[in-house]
Amino acid sequence: MLRIAVQSKGRLYDETMLLLEEAGIKLNRGKRILLLSAKGFPVEVLFLRDDDIPQSVANGVSDIGIVGENEYVEKGQEAKLIKRLGFSKCRLSLAIPKDEDYRGVEWFEGKTIATSYPEILKAYLTEKGVKADLHVISGSVEIAPGIGLADAIFDIVSSGSTLVSNQLKEVEVIMQSEALLIANNNLSEEKQAILDELLFRFEAIQVAEGKKYVLLNAPKDKMQEIIEVLPGMKSPTITPLADENWVSVQSVIAEKHFWEIIGKLKSLGAEGILVIPIEKMIL
Repeated sequence: MLRIAVQSKGRLYDETMLLLEEAGIKLNRGKRILLLSAKGFPVEVLFLRDDDIPQSVANGVSDIGIVGENEYVEKGQEAKLIKRLGFSKCRLSLAIPKDEDYRGVEWFEGKTIATSYPEILKAYLTEKGVKADLHVISGSVEIAPGIGLADAIFDIVSSGSTLVSNQLKEVEVIMQSEALLIANNNLSEEKQAILDELLFRFEAIQVAEGKKYVLLNAPKDKMQEIIEVLPGMKSPTITPLADENWVSVQSVIAEKHFWEIIGKLKSLGAEGILVIPIEKMIL
């Protein structure tokens, strides 16, 4: 079986479990169970702290893992990046008290910075030629300036609301982060074959994201104009109707252009427009 390490709780856990479920990997997790075998697919899932996943994959305790890019880079373990998964996006940023006058990274010279990511921060400060004291803590980094523990913080930022509630402002974005699929460097042929199938399923799910399947009836004499609006994956599917002056058209459109495209179709005489969500798409 292929063993996959995933975060035991938190936002990354929720999105990872949704991805696995959509890929046909069914799990029934109990509160105290850390290792589960999937139903109908040769995978077992090991639940770990997020910062333990890179090492678990690198040393072969797990074959693959889904982990935040921030932890993957911070730990610097010898595990190879297989795929960017596109969810759990955030950024690692420097933040300071909101009333401070900030004019550049030299502000941090001689300051104390609280962080859970010292290696990433050290590399950045070295690159910028800034010397600062790092205070390494885990959890609740954002409260450090308010209680006099540090002058600034370096931490994960998603919406920025946590910074605002702690009277901080974001001043430097150091790196962007998202969920990654990583793998041990020495997978057997059997485990690689299972991973390839898993990647195929993940790809089908990702390709379908932000896509809608559209069916409509349209005047035959407007088809060239409609094709220009609805290119589809290669080209729209066109089917004759009983009324020889009309055809049925099927295509796929991107969610972000949905209303713009629907408006153009209506102006070209399209009727009976049906829009269907797409769960998976095989190209």
